[in-house]
Amino acid sequence: MTGIIDYGVGNLFSLCCSFAFIGEEALVSGDRAELSRCDRILLPGVGAFADAAQKLRDSGLDDFVRETASRGKPLLGICLGMQLLFEKSYEFGEYEGLGLLRGNIVPIPDQDRTLKIPQIGWNALHFPKDKPKSPLFRDVNEGDCVYFVHSFYATDCDDSVSATTEYGIELTAAAEKGSVFGTQFHPEKSGKVGLSILRAFCALDLGGIL
Repeated sequence: MTGIIDYGVGNLFSLCCSFAFIGEEALVSGDRAELSRCDRILLPGVGAFADAAQKLRDSGLDDFVRETASRGKPLLGICLGMQLLFEKSYEFGEYEGLGLLRGNIVPIPDQDRTLKIPQIGWNALHFPKDKPKSPLFRDVNEGDCVYFVHSFYATDCDDSVSATTEYGIELTAAAEKGSVFGTQFHPEKSGKVGLSILRAFCALDLGGIL
């Protein structure tokens, strides 16, 4: 069963519908005792980094997320949930993240005035050629498209990048370290490709993909 953390920030309905569609049980909860019984944990998030980080701290679930990672239980952050996994965000200030992944969250630079910010829509995934493909992307092909909605992205994180996308510059689309995974895009809004990623996440165990 997948535990979806409810801390007042996140598109929970779409996630629940996606897990139901692939035949996987999901529990939405803000109770750490209930979440601790789940096989894997998902950290959603939409909106502003500072507000989400504060709500996570106020709920006490920031420590739960860190404990989940320390125990090697699969953890997936989506969109703002992925950004919270990093050390710091510079979204209208400077704010501390969970520090589970090395790197910082910064604005997408406005280098090309033909591109609108935030980036909203479908964009292609590219996989690093010098690394094994992430188990999350076992059924995803180079160039497959997924759905993004964001104005900020992760940088200074080359060691954990598992996928990139192009939007004026190369942006981090996904990152991982050990049992901690993050996608800047929304798998639950990314059609068949996104559903395949959620299936792969549900197949993760301590040793990787089953």
